[in-house]
Amino acid sequence: QVQLVESGGGLVQPGGSLRLSCAASGSILSINTMGWYRQAPGKQRELVAAITRGGRTNYADSVKGRFTISRDNAKKMVYLQMNSLKPEDTAVYYCNARYSSSVTIDYWGQGTQVTVSS
Repeated sequence: QVQLVESGGGLVQPGGSLRLSCAASGSILSINTMGWYRQAPGKQRELVAAITRGGRTNYADSVKGRFTISRDNAKKMVYLQMNSLKPEDTAVYYCNARYSSSVTIDYWGQGTQVTVSS
């Protein structure tokens, strides 16, 4: 089992920045990829950014050049630095940990609200 706890959400004006953090605990040695997803009201949950154990990253087109995902394996932390925020970035952001082998298992945090508004 893996437990994930997000922090760092809040209210920010358009053009502002926020940094989300995700603290992982439990059987994290089995985790291949960690990432951030978001879900806006009335929309499906979507991938924002992901990072492999080796540091390879993947971003949604809508956040490329604005968001940066990073990972500290020693501290068991994953971060999402969000710059140049837009109102359309408003959503609940979820930390994800994925185990991939013969089966795929996803673990989720409880989510943190990000609101971009003037």
